Amino acid sequence: MIAPVLPTYARAKLSFERGEGVRVFTPEGEAYLDFGAGVAVTSCGHSHPHLIKALTEQANRIWHTSNIYQMPGQEKLAKRLVDATFADTVFFTNSGAEALECSIKMARKYHAAHGHPEKFRLITFEGAFHGRTLATIAAGGQMKYIEGFGPKVDGFDQVVFGDLEAVKAAITDATAGILIEPVQGEGGVRPVPHEFLRALRALCDEHGILLVLDEVQCGVGRTGKLFAHEWAGITPDIMAIAKGIGGGFPLGACLATEKAAIGMTAGSHGSTFGGNPLATAVGNAVLDVVTAPGFLESVQQRALVLKQKLAALKDAHPAIIDDIRGFGLMMGIKCKVPNTELQAAAVDQHLLTIGAGDNVVRLLPPLIVTDADIAEAVDKLDRACKALEAKAAA
Repeated sequence: MIAPVLPTYARAKLSFERGEGVRVFTPEGEAYLDFGAGVAVTSCGHSHPHLIKALTEQANRIWHTSNIYQMPGQEKLAKRLVDATFADTVFFTNSGAEALECSIKMARKYHAAHGHPEKFRLITFEGAFHGRTLATIAAGGQMKYIEGFGPKVDGFDQVVFGDLEAVKAAITDATAGILIEPVQGEGGVRPVPHEFLRALRALCDEHGILLVLDEVQCGVGRTGKLFAHEWAGITPDIMAIAKGIGGGFPLGACLATEKAAIGMTAGSHGSTFGGNPLATAVGNAVLDVVTAPGFLESVQQRALVLKQKLAALKDAHPAIIDDIRGFGLMMGIKCKVPNTELQAAAVDQHLLTIGAGDNVVRLLPPLIVTDADIAEAVDKLDRACKALEAKAAA
């Protein structure tokens, strides 16, 4: 008999009733160190007092009106994102997939508005993950997500990750733009080299096409800058964000230049819930935390500590760990054993992690993580590795 909740998740036999900082607690009171952060979502940690205050104050005023009416909190958040980024305008959504849908539609509409509706194709990269809608699974190109859902949505040309010549060869008269994650998350925590991003920006400029970035997972401070592309010294035309901007409340956004958004006129796109008063109250609170003086510098420092300790962990367990990869507080452990085994062994040590492609275990702690938290997490991983080694020797 099918479960009341559609069984599309292979759920762990764990549940949590409360969280505090970088820890979550079971109904029995057992603490787990959360280095998954709800898949890079709880950017400010659990039960952050500033986020709680913002949400409860807004809940006592008004929850929802819809985008039929003006919303001061939404306008405030949009202005702050515009002021802090390359963007001139923002469309709010409930999720990363919706932010990507808006980005894809915007890239196509840009060319249609200039009299070239035939330019609708986006170049994407193997290993990419852009969401679970029909368009975004087609953009990601992974058959395990596409199979069984009918004909693949047309308009996406996938090339080998990091192959600039393949990108050049894929550009045709029907190309609207290039879509890429500055750091692949689901694809195995693979950072895109800065020089490659710069080369893509130059290609887009040369061919009059748009650079579309997916910073749903790597954005909002995760790499130590507000957005990961800043490290490469480039700007996109369109960017999708979500996850960390809501700090645990469903919120996403599509950011764009005025030039790229030219076709998105009244009635061309919409959302019932996107950017409602509750969501944007929390989004503004998240920005208060992440843009506070010294916060991103602290993320960079903690990231260096995590990277160094993971390098030592790899040296200590060569039979378990093949490689350490990632950027900022978005790190991956490429395993020599099945990544699910290391994840399970970490859970036994009360440490939560996230799986990824290419046999990788992701570490995505809240951005408020401390050196002591990192030391504790790596110690738990060390014990998890030792348990797997002992099991293999038995």
